[in-house]
Amino acid sequence: MGKPTGFMEIPRKDRRYQPAGERIHNFKEFVISLTDEDAGKQGARCMDCGIPYCHNGCPINNIIPDFNDLVYQNQWREALDVLHSTNNFPEFTGRICPAPCEAACTLNLTDQPVTIKSIECAIIDKGWENGWIKPQTPQRRSGKKVAVVGSGPAGLACAQQLARAGHAVVVFEKNDRIGGLLRYGIPDFKMEKHIIDRRIAQMQAEGVAFRPNSHIGRDIPVNTLIDGYDAVVLAGGAELPRNLPVPGRELKGVHYAMEFLPQQNKRNAGDNIAETISAKDKHVLVIGGGDTGSDCIGTSIRQGAAHVTQIEILPQPPEKENKGLTWPLWPNKFRTSSSQEEGCDREFCVTTKAFEGENGQLKQVRCARVEWKNQDGRWGMNEIEGSEFIIKADLTFLAMGFLHPTQEGMLHELGVELDERGNVKADTQNYQTSQSKVFSAGDMRRGQSLVVWAIREGRQAARAVDEFLMGSSELPR
Repeated sequence: MGKPTGFMEIPRKDRRYQPAGERIHNFKEFVISLTDEDAGKQGARCMDCGIPYCHNGCPINNIIPDFNDLVYQNQWREALDVLHSTNNFPEFTGRICPAPCEAACTLNLTDQPVTIKSIECAIIDKGWENGWIKPQTPQRRSGKKVAVVGSGPAGLACAQQLARAGHAVVVFEKNDRIGGLLRYGIPDFKMEKHIIDRRIAQMQAEGVAFRPNSHIGRDIPVNTLIDGYDAVVLAGGAELPRNLPVPGRELKGVHYAMEFLPQQNKRNAGDNIAETISAKDKHVLVIGGGDTGSDCIGTSIRQGAAHVTQIEILPQPPEKENKGLTWPLWPNKFRTSSSQEEGCDREFCVTTKAFEGENGQLKQVRCARVEWKNQDGRWGMNEIEGSEFIIKADLTFLAMGFLHPTQEGMLHELGVELDERGNVKADTQNYQTSQSKVFSAGDMRRGQSLVVWAIREGRQAARAVDEFLMGSSELPR
């Protein structure tokens, strides 16, 4: 513990954003990083708690007090080693993780948690800037071949760990570029894609081979993997979006969020899109109050939308959580994302009744107010009589979450058992599916979740595969 009284003397200071009026004119990252001095002071606020709740708050169990102290001591390279010991990709989590570690920080009891996420990002960015991050090639090769299906954070973490254990790893990705939802689901203004590219280059130097434009079960038969590899890891994500089957769903202008967001990322990368979905000069409605909905808001605003509205069927969360009931767990409370700050109307307790239009084109959405009541111990929703109203909308994005992996094709051909939610069934000890040499990790196994959970599962699955192939493993879980 670098400064025992740091938390009493130094106020919380976090990264800032460029003004909304400036940042909405481009798709670049807009976070203004802490200076080295400020990062060191924030590290000094860490109390090195006897029970560091931040460890359990962090799904990958980052050794947070240690790297906080090392930053305070200006030992940045040592802090980078500590950070990398649990996290393959801190530059991803340092940008797009919601930071459950900060919710679990003891100082969050007074709403002043250590700025863990900002310190993490500062460490990894300094590591790249100074050339400290090098390929880690294995001393010997195992002679075993592993196929990883999916190049999102779970697949990448698994592939990197297995390559470092000496296995020959090939990552198959159905899209034209590597990165999964990191590439095509996260807007560039939250994470620019050169952040992914430099990790891909590192992993290639470590021996990982990447095969984009390779859709297993469509372009490549499943048996190619089963017959050609000693183990297969399914890390393809949970991509089936929740639909909204109300009258007018077929109208032009009603889209899933993931029909919209990848297009802009591809345009930013220089691609030409044949049939463009554009929010320019349009009234946009976003249905769904989560991160994907926020990404649609920020993207629509940058495209020049005339107006953006976001609706959520659930009640508005409380402004402040009850710490005695929630801490150190992730609390349900009212949050405003950077995209929502840029300008949108937000409505809660609203259900969608119908999409309405003219000549096949969406013009408006018919909605109604709902109320939630505890009915016999369970929360139930009732529509409020006479509460219908109209929202003008030329363009509507469905951002209501994802149900489970796409099951047609690869999963059906493999014949792997699914759980009751439609995800690939595998436990968190050996990550093995009902097919002995087939493993699964990330959203494809656990359902829609966070990047940090995907990294955790990818790392743990890599150890399980290594044990399966070699009888034992020195990889960390």
